[in-house]
Amino acid sequence: MTIPIRTIDHIVVMASDIERSIAFYRDTLGGEAPFEASFRDGKIDVMPIRLGGAVVNLQKLDDPAYIVAERLESGAVDVCFRWDGTIEAAAAFLTERGVEIIEGPAPRPAADGTWGQSVYFRDPDGNLLEFLTTDSPSEPIF
Repeated sequence: MTIPIRTIDHIVVMASDIERSIAFYRDTLGGEAPFEASFRDGKIDVMPIRLGGAVVNLQKLDDPAYIVAERLESGAVDVCFRWDGTIEAAAAFLTERGVEIIEGPAPRPAADGTWGQSVYFRDPDGNLLEFLTTDSPSEPIF
């Protein structure tokens, strides 16, 4: 049976400091904030940041919007973004923006079963983020 789930549409990140998180995802990682004016005007309760084909919805930890997870914490998210390019380019992108790489490049499996390389880093709230590329595939480690 084929499951009709195609991909993850968005993730929600609880931000302890919304301005700091907006700056990180929009300015440091180069995301797009097409609804920033609506967020600032109070027309929407979350701040969506587009990163390639994914969206990170930032929510204020101290003033969450409508339906939220059972337990609200900042720093509890672990998400991997596919990077179109080499792992060297991903690492350089982070380094140029002053983001510390905490692990990698290292071999990692992708959701589609291919192997690649990834680097791990954290956002300002300590959420674990990963850039994974399959441009330079590695050999499986298991």
